[in-house]
Amino acid sequence: MLSVSEREGKMILPVVKLGTLALKTACKPIANRFKKEAGLHPKFRRFIINIAQANHRFTTNMQRRIYGHATDVAIRPLNEEKAVQAAADLIGELFVFTVAGAAVIFEVQRSSKSEARKEEARRQEIQAMKQRDEDLAREIELLKHKIGELEQHAKGRGLSGMFNFKHAHGTEMVK
Repeated sequence: MLSVSEREGKMILPVVKLGTLALKTACKPIANRFKKEAGLHPKFRRFIINIAQANHRFTTNMQRRIYGHATDVAIRPLNEEKAVQAAADLIGELFVFTVAGAAVIFEVQRSSKSEARKEEARRQEIQAMKQRDEDLAREIELLKHKIGELEQHAKGRGLSGMFNFKHAHGTEMVK
């Protein structure tokens, strides 16, 4: 039979996958709207074209290095529409990735707080057990002292045979 934490662990993975899928599904329309608006504003359009051209040069150089081709050859820039589309796609993907990353960070923080609470509860439980042990040890010492007093009191009255606990049960108390 699975413990509660094992069952929770097995249930979390499908929930996380489902949550990630829902998050991506919810972010896609927002990213698409963002891509559409990004292409319409002149200053932002120029900015994203520059980003797209830089990204194009970087990826082309990386591909050339990977495949062993010459990297000192001039790279033809993307036309303006392709650059806007590439940058808009990049921005849309970055938005989805950022939201998904934020969700992962949130989940990790939530999980670590939960673990910290569990650890604190364990620490308090151990502290309570130590306190109980100390209390019981004090109580045992008090009872030993009272038994000693009773024996002394019994000896003084001549009833030592009747209350001779130490000698009759001394070996059992040591164990």
